[in-house]
Amino acid sequence: MFAIERRQAIMDHVRVRGVVSLRELAEAVHTSEVTVRRDVRAMEQAGLLDRRRGGAAWPGRLSHEQTYQQKTLVAAAEKVAIAQRACELLVEGDAIVVGAGTTTQEFARALVRFTDLTVVTNSILVAQELARTTAEVVMTGGTLRGSTYALVGSDAERSLSRLGVRHAFLSGNGLTAERGLSTPNMLSASIDRAIVASAQDVVVLADHTKLGVETMVQTVAPSAITHLVTDSLADPAVLDHLRAVGVQVHVAPVPDQDA
Repeated sequence: MFAIERRQAIMDHVRVRGVVSLRELAEAVHTSEVTVRRDVRAMEQAGLLDRRRGGAAWPGRLSHEQTYQQKTLVAAAEKVAIAQRACELLVEGDAIVVGAGTTTQEFARALVRFTDLTVVTNSILVAQELARTTAEVVMTGGTLRGSTYALVGSDAERSLSRLGVRHAFLSGNGLTAERGLSTPNMLSASIDRAIVASAQDVVVLADHTKLGVETMVQTVAPSAITHLVTDSLADPAVLDHLRAVGVQVHVAPVPDQDA
């Protein structure tokens, strides 16, 4: 593949996925990570892509948010594996808060294995999944943010301020050891911070495409993250940085990876 063809393929891949690791790009265009890194650097200089630690993002990613439907197409198998692994942090009788997102929706599907849980959520889709389980489901109030099917605003935050639960489960758009979890949207960041304040510890569910990525608004500082559950395609260097700031990292194997 000529360089111009390879770079077009890289750009097409990033346009669809939003954020892509160098490893994934190298596999997609059948070349080395060294070559892809050089391509991404050149494409950033040309204004075609935004370079991120360990990967590349579509320009404007700091303030741009994909649609919910687009997010469901990203790392789907990885999200299933992450959801299953995250369930291992729970015991029967737990009371938890679950935030909005495609990964937390997958996590809600996995909770069918439990018979005695209390789950507070601001996500319409998480609640819909939990309606199929025996969990007691409590929804916050608030204003519906249609693009994420989540309840946000002061009423939602006020309802969370009265709670005290064991775990908060959150996803986001980016996670780094320097800034922690982040999102392009300020309303989403505000409700996520209220979720964090209601819990004894914080579990971030983030697939490999989100690691090493920063977006506009910090939601959870690195020091406030107790656990990260991610997948086996995650960059080991990024995971080491997160461990160094005190995050307990749990890696879920992706079944298809070793098939």
